[in-house]
Amino acid sequence: MDKMRKVFSGKNILISIGVILFDLFVYLVLGMLLMNYDDFYDESKGEYWSLESMTFWQKANYIGLNLWHIINVIVIGYVIYRVIKMIRKNALQQ
Repeated sequence: MDKMRKVFSGKNILISIGVILFDLFVYLVLGMLLMNYDDFYDESKGEYWSLESMTFWQKANYIGLNLWHIINVIVIGYVIYRVIKMIRKNALQQ
């Protein structure tokens, strides 16, 4: 039970909130940058959301957003793995 108190300490909670706020900030910035594509989309350049219709920076933002999704899935999977590992370890000790 003492280990659970260390996991949910005030410092760890504040760090977690900071990481979540940073993650939301990155999503906000990438989303705002992709709004440029919506505002200046030209049908003559290609189909909507195709890479042909995007400039270099719009492609970079689009790919960056998709990479950020992948990073988030990996981090969430790792956190779930660590929680399950900790629960199993505590169950075996008791």
